[in-house]
Amino acid sequence: MSARHLAEGPRVALRPFAYEDAAEFTARVRESRALHHPWLFPPETTPAYRAYAGRLIEDPTKAGFLVCDREDGGLAGYVNINNIVHGGFLSGALGYGAFAHAAGRGLMTEALGLVVAHAFGTLGLHRLEINVQPGNAASVALARRCGFRLEGYSPEFLFIDGAWRDHQRWALTTGMTRTGTAFAQS
Repeated sequence: MSARHLAEGPRVALRPFAYEDAAEFTARVRESRALHHPWLFPPETTPAYRAYAGRLIEDPTKAGFLVCDREDGGLAGYVNINNIVHGGFLSGALGYGAFAHAAGRGLMTEALGLVVAHAFGTLGLHRLEINVQPGNAASVALARRCGFRLEGYSPEFLFIDGAWRDHQRWALTTGMTRTGTAFAQS
């Protein structure tokens, strides 16, 4: 495994966000506008990226991972664990996005499996949640493919693109991975 990578699978590797990734990340975001909108609005400029990455790098309640395509080393997407809570909760909320050139190739499924293994292993979390707008079919399919269970519906849950948006709440716990019901990354 590369010293830069936290985890590697057959086709992707994860590494932490770094300020030096601004140019490639923002270029990929701009190329991916049609894929992301109206669901995601990741940073498109270097100053916006630096602020975004800074929160992921410096805030202990967040962990950000760049998804690298092992074929060419380029960025294929990202996965973040937000709102990490320790103590009796041991939980975090996932956010993610593929870049257009990598979408539909299964790279994010592999990456999410690596993040789940890292979260439940190294980070010691017990539960991960994904909150998805019901119309975002690709994100719902990813949550389902990775073994997350649909737990509920949250009206007006997040303010996105100028309005409060309803979300489905998907979750995965360590017990689900041990029983084999979740996507397992070895």
